[in-house]
Amino acid sequence: MTKNTHDADVAFIRALAELLNDNDLTELQVKRDYAEDDSLNVRVSRKPPQQIMAAPQTMHAAPAPMASPAPAAMAAPDAPTNSDPSSDPGAVTSPMVGTVYTAPEPDAPAFITVGKQVAEGDTLLIVEAMKTMNHIPAPRSGTIKRILVEDGAAVEFGSPLVILE
Repeated sequence: MTKNTHDADVAFIRALAELLNDNDLTELQVKRDYAEDDSLNVRVSRKPPQQIMAAPQTMHAAPAPMASPAPAAMAAPDAPTNSDPSSDPGAVTSPMVGTVYTAPEPDAPAFITVGKQVAEGDTLLIVEAMKTMNHIPAPRSGTIKRILVEDGAAVEFGSPLVILE
């Protein structure tokens, strides 16, 4: 019976790996309970393809600043904030892979809008993962500077969702 369970677990893990690749996911974690004291925890992950493609994009952006060195030097401190929201110190990132919802229900008003003041712990968005609605709380008090995702959009782990000032 142990051999059958082992074979079933291997097949299950292979199916998760295929699901990961077929849906362009970077990480997938599942807990399978067999009995009270018997379970299987599986985490399958891979490097996202965006990291491989990021280098050529950076190379294409480099020639433009070289054409005018003085303005590029002055614009450098602001450039990373505008071009890559995840590097912004106020970025709130997704703690999981899932689908973002900006409101508690389809016809309800959004949790946040640009310019809205939020307190630490206020719900900013919901990320649905495996049929579970996960409220994303504000890590600190502040003002919503930018909302980087649309309602119903798919997000990856670590994707920037909101810029909180």
